Amino acid sequence: MTVSPSFRTFVLEQLGRSVPGIRGQSMFGGVGIYTHDLFFALIADDTLYFKVDESSRPEFEARGAAPFRPYGEHGEVMQYYRVPEDLLDDAELLGQWAEKAIVVARRAKRPHRRRN
Repeated sequence: MTVSPSFRTFVLEQLGRSVPGIRGQSMFGGVGIYTHDLFFALIADDTLYFKVDESSRPEFEARGAAPFRPYGEHGEVMQYYRVPEDLLDDAELLGQWAEKAIVVARRAKRPHRRRN
C-alpha cells in the first residue's frame, strides 16, 4: 500500500472544503483520514475508501464500488468501500458522501450496552 504525496494532498484538500477538522495520519503504508478524532476513511494505493455499514453499502455497490481488501483479492473484506472516482472532482458531492461515512463511523464507535 502506497500513497503518493500529491494524491494525499488532493484528497485532504477536497474533503477539507466541506468536512471540518480533516486530517490524515500515515498508517501501514496508507493514510487514515479523520474528522477531529473520528476515523471514517482511508487511502491505499492512491484510492480513497469510506467507511460503510448496511445503511450505506448498497449505494456504493450500486455504483460498482469494491470493498477494501488489504490482503488481496481473496483476503478479508473490510467495512470500507472505494469512493467512485467521479466524486473526487466534486468537493460538494464528495462531502455529502463523506458525511454518510462519518455517521457510520460515529455509530460504530458508540459503546454497545450489555443486556442483563
